[in-house]
Amino acid sequence: MDQVKRRVAVTGLGAISPVGLNVAECWSNTVAGRSGIDTITLLDPTPYTTRIAGEVKGYEADRFLDRKLAARSDRYTQFAIIAAREAFESAGLGGGAVAPERLGVIIGTGIGGLGTLETEHIKALEKGVDRISPFFCPMMIGNMASGRVAIELNARGINFATVTACATSGHAIACAMDAIRLGRADAILAGGAEAPITMMGLGGFCSLKALSTRNDDPKTASRPFDRERDGFVMAEGASVVVLEDYDFAVRRGAHIHAELLGAGMTCDAYHITAPAEGGEGSARAMILAMEDAGITPGDVDYINAHGTSTELNDAGETQAIKVALGEDRARKVMISSTKSVTGHMLGAAGGIELIFSILAMRDGIVPPTATLVNPDPACDLDYVPGEARKADVRCALSNSFGFGGHNVTLAVGRR
Repeated sequence: MDQVKRRVAVTGLGAISPVGLNVAECWSNTVAGRSGIDTITLLDPTPYTTRIAGEVKGYEADRFLDRKLAARSDRYTQFAIIAAREAFESAGLGGGAVAPERLGVIIGTGIGGLGTLETEHIKALEKGVDRISPFFCPMMIGNMASGRVAIELNARGINFATVTACATSGHAIACAMDAIRLGRADAILAGGAEAPITMMGLGGFCSLKALSTRNDDPKTASRPFDRERDGFVMAEGASVVVLEDYDFAVRRGAHIHAELLGAGMTCDAYHITAPAEGGEGSARAMILAMEDAGITPGDVDYINAHGTSTELNDAGETQAIKVALGEDRARKVMISSTKSVTGHMLGAAGGIELIFSILAMRDGIVPPTATLVNPDPACDLDYVPGEARKADVRCALSNSFGFGGHNVTLAVGRR
């Protein structure tokens, strides 16, 4: 006998990004089209072909975290803790609202503690290997955000990290949804965190020629779907949502922001960095998400696109949307890339973009592709250019695609 699929509620939201230190700031700046991209200050950008990025502005670890905790946590983990705290508090999970053994954490990262790795490697070369910090390994590894958040919130249930490049937080949220559906937890904090603006992170993507070099105009450097786009803009931050068994959330009187309806996960099995021709894999992810959610293309009002501002991704995603929804419906759906203002937060991108999709439903406003001025003829759908648009959004899809051919689409609906 088929098991009845448990419903999954979204009850908590948390974020820290180039456009804000909390969800409210991130959302208001994104709706207004205020870019968080600027000249890099975290390191001397002079030697690099790209000298711009989306840094978290006004961030001082001691303002948010205990000094010892901050000193023993990589920057990506610090961001994860901050976003998780906000999500946990906004969900009202304190005071014994959920049993620790039924509270889980799934927070991933695309790159992990790259800053720690570089610092300790340089120290070893200059001062000897015996000077490597005893905290090096636990600070660097990609599961430590999940581990640290669990310690912080006394979450003793399911706990692991996803690592699928730019699809990381989308996969974390999809896995958390599945775990709740299977009854493995009552509530799970899920998302991603990233701090990639380092010597090797910036240098590596520059060598790959994946980044925008519009150094003299950082505010409009991330140009998804624009014919003048020349690469993505790397960014840092974290995003976390609280997912709960819907009935559990109702019983405890939680505020439910939205219902997570379904997810689709696929692989291109095509190339290590380029998307499959025609967006085949990403189209299947959208189709599977709609099937899992029990919705049709006609139910979808908005898509938060992966929209990285790279030539192949934006054109491929456009084709994929047409395949998944059918061309007629695709031309009626509002689509936007909020990376136009946040930059690309890599492993944290999918989470914050799901949050933006939820807030679009809440507020009846679709965030813009703020920097879209000259649409690429290959990108000929409604990308909400320039300014936010008032609209009744009942159901949305959020796309995340990563190097390695990883694709994940999340379907979310208004409760």
